[in-house]
Amino acid sequence: MGKTYERLDGRLRGFIEEQVVFFVATAPLSAQGSVNLSPKGRAGTLLVLDERTLAYLDFGGSHAETLAHLRENGRITLMWCAFSGPPTIVRVHGRGEPVFRDDPRFAGLLARFDPRAADPTGLRSIIVVSAERISDSCGYAVPFMEYREERSLHREYFGRRTDEEFAAYCERKEYNGRSIDGLPALPLPLPPLPPVPDPAAGPAVTLRVENR
Repeated sequence: MGKTYERLDGRLRGFIEEQVVFFVATAPLSAQGSVNLSPKGRAGTLLVLDERTLAYLDFGGSHAETLAHLRENGRITLMWCAFSGPPTIVRVHGRGEPVFRDDPRFAGLLARFDPRAADPTGLRSIIVVSAERISDSCGYAVPFMEYREERSLHREYFGRRTDEEFAAYCERKEYNGRSIDGLPALPLPLPPLPPVPDPAAGPAVTLRVENR
């Protein structure tokens, strides 16, 4: 039987942090708009910031549907499911905000990720999610699958490019500046990556997701 929770307690946080992939769902307001569902991987690129706030790194790609939908209405759902161990699914419904490179919060927020895993190469923005509903349910129909290893293709592909070349890549992609439904997505031209401060050198960044 599924339950709802007021916060991401130690058990839920532990489950989330153990999963090697999660899924992100967003949608535009238009009834004719395209619902988007994206898998997210790359170890170390998702953080539980506090009991009701999460953040993950948004890397470059051929589309920017999540960015467009969040800029329009802020609605987002994150989902994790267990492919090993007890059958469990966890969902966080909430409000999301893309923190872009030229946002004063960007560098301090990025500094909270482990730099060994959170290589900023090819990084477009950081998505901050404020939870409004936290729930779990059974995952009886989710198959057992064995995790083998991380794919390195994404990191290597953008690692061969300078930040200026990455910015040019984003401008070339038809669905980076606009979603497939024509909504504003990634603001272009892409600003340069700001210097990332040492997290031990100053106070933690305070984050607030704006209501839409």
